[in-house]
Amino acid sequence: MRRFLLACSVFLSAAAIATGTRAAQAQDSGPKVGDMAPDFTLKGSTKDGLRSIHLQDYRGQTVVLAFFPKARTSGCTAQLESYRDQYSKLFNNGKGVAVIAISTDDDTVQMNWARDKSFPVFFASDAQRTVGKQYDVLWNLLLTKLEKRVLFVVGPDGRVTHIMRPFKEMVGDSYTELGAEVAKSLRSQAGKP
Repeated sequence: MRRFLLACSVFLSAAAIATGTRAAQAQDSGPKVGDMAPDFTLKGSTKDGLRSIHLQDYRGQTVVLAFFPKARTSGCTAQLESYRDQYSKLFNNGKGVAVIAISTDDDTVQMNWARDKSFPVFFASDAQRTVGKQYDVLWNLLLTKLEKRVLFVVGPDGRVTHIMRPFKEMVGDSYTELGAEVAKSLRSQAGKP
């Protein structure tokens, strides 16, 4: 019995170490603050129609990459409505700031949602999950094709300046933190501390 308990203890300890190692490796994936944001080109849309988007085209602006799980779900709707309703406060009314909301939804689904809700952001369709993989925001659940709710602020030089992992869409302080980081990036664009 003692040997059995000892063997179980060793096995559980080894499993815990392996799980901890995998968790540490997972935290080490994706871009970190100070890293260049991985470039991408995706099909996407605004409330006005479909077009492609290339992250590199936004160099010189502050870019908010807002990964979210699924269009028209309650949490995602609350998040995007907050962006819309606080657009001038959070994103300087789009002056020097681009907001790119990314999910695995089809671009036409995103466009119809943007039209229905008058969302002022650009939606990008990551249906192949390639960008989600680059940014390490994929759900690691069986049969799940969704991306996690994670936000990256990218400065005008293309470097990640802030990460909110996860972005807590139902917590007011999340929007306060986001607004402060965007304002800080805008000040750096203007050459002010």
